[in-house]
Amino acid sequence: MTNESAETLTPVSILVQTGFFRDLTAHQLERVAELSEMQHCDEGQQVYRVGEPAYSVYVLVRGMVRLAVGYGERNASAGNVLRRGEVFGWAALTPSCNLRIATATCLTPCSFLAIDGAGLLGLMEQDHTLGYRLMTQLNQIITGTLTAFAGG
Repeated sequence: MTNESAETLTPVSILVQTGFFRDLTAHQLERVAELSEMQHCDEGQQVYRVGEPAYSVYVLVRGMVRLAVGYGERNASAGNVLRRGEVFGWAALTPSCNLRIATATCLTPCSFLAIDGAGLLGLMEQDHTLGYRLMTQLNQIITGTLTAFAGG
C-alpha cells in the first residue's frame, strides 16, 4: 500500500493495493467499494472480541492490530500482528458460523476499511468469478491462521 494518509485514499485504491482483492476487475472493485466505509480506532481499542457476531471484513490501512485466537472466553497468549494491507475479520464471510474466533485489538491508532460481510456474500453469489477469487483468498487466510495457531 502506498504511504498516502488514510484520509486521502479511496476505497477502490485501498482494495486494489490489497492482495485479497488485487485480482478483481475494476467493476468488481467498485462494487465491493460500495459496501465499505473507513473506520478509525485508538490504541488499545478492540475492533471485535471472540464470540461476537461477525458483520464486517476489514482491510488495515494504517497502524497495527493484534489478533488473539480464542475459544469461549479464553484467548491464546500470543497472536498474529497485522500490518497495513492485511485483511482480517474473515468470519463475516462464513455464513454458517459467522462468530468471531479471535479478538482484534489495535496496538497503535488504526484506520481500516470496513466491508459489509452480508453484502459481500451477496456479491459473491451474484458474480461467481468474484466469489471464486475471494474464496480462494479466504482459504489462504484461514489456512495461515490455523497454521500459525497450531505452531504456537
